[in-house]
Amino acid sequence: MNKRKTANKVFFMSSFPIGTPGKPWNAQEKAQWLAQVTIKRSYQQEVLTKLAPLASRFEQVQYGALAYDADKYPLFAFKSKHWDSSKKTILVTGGVHGYETSGVHGAIQFLATQAEHYSQYFNIAVAPCVSPWGYETINRWNPYAVDPNRSFYADSPANESADLMAFVASLGDVYAHIDLHETTDTDELEFRPALSDRDGKDYEKGVIPDGFYLVGDSENPTPDFQQAIIESVAKVTHIAPDDNGQLIGVDIEQFGVINYPTKKLGLCAGMTNNHYNTTTEVYPDSPLVNNQECNDAQVAAITGGLDYILTQLNLI
Repeated sequence: MNKRKTANKVFFMSSFPIGTPGKPWNAQEKAQWLAQVTIKRSYQQEVLTKLAPLASRFEQVQYGALAYDADKYPLFAFKSKHWDSSKKTILVTGGVHGYETSGVHGAIQFLATQAEHYSQYFNIAVAPCVSPWGYETINRWNPYAVDPNRSFYADSPANESADLMAFVASLGDVYAHIDLHETTDTDELEFRPALSDRDGKDYEKGVIPDGFYLVGDSENPTPDFQQAIIESVAKVTHIAPDDNGQLIGVDIEQFGVINYPTKKLGLCAGMTNNHYNTTTEVYPDSPLVNNQECNDAQVAAITGGLDYILTQLNLI
């Protein structure tokens, strides 16, 4: 069951039905988990077909493929044409958690509608769907029960993370990185209970914020940059209200923003020594939004951040 707490959802969950309580999953139990995962949508039809027309407008780079089915899951990024070493480089990533749909389609929408405009000021690189198997199975993990967004470090256990890090290293210095995510009801209904069982830990109920928020970097807080993004997104969708001074159990730094140690946690947003970074969190399960508005919120987050940087660099 669930109930409302202020404007947020509090979930009460039973244990995920795999494994022995109190014991981490072994290889057999991970295989049991994988056996019940099914394909629910098509990376080819929903993502690659949308990317194909963009290849003439940007430099398309296949930077890798997922080893468990390389033909089915090629990994693509797009770079602005006329790459210029005198410009700052902006990185946008989506679909690190494949189930977070607007991260993928927001990145594609940014490429299709806004990236060429901003490429007059910046080098733009976009990796729209970092975890295509996760996209197809609507899953947070990869087939080995590894979370790519906790795996951005040397000798990464995640194919998705390792290949993206190799591509990003080829770009040179990254000035700003915007990583597109969602927080969904299934985080508490499925994924966090599964994580607790995978790791042999007790599940503690969590709160899903009803609205958009950002995760900044506690080691490199950039409050004005985060505020500019929040103000841009607020024109498209509602910002999550605080829950007694917190969001997802973390103390709020400013309206709509919490901070994480991105490098320490192996998060995608912390993979480079960037000047600015943020992780967006759209809430697609709100009755106040539809799918297009979620995609629009992701684009608004990117453009709000880039417009702020342009003013700081006196480029406009």
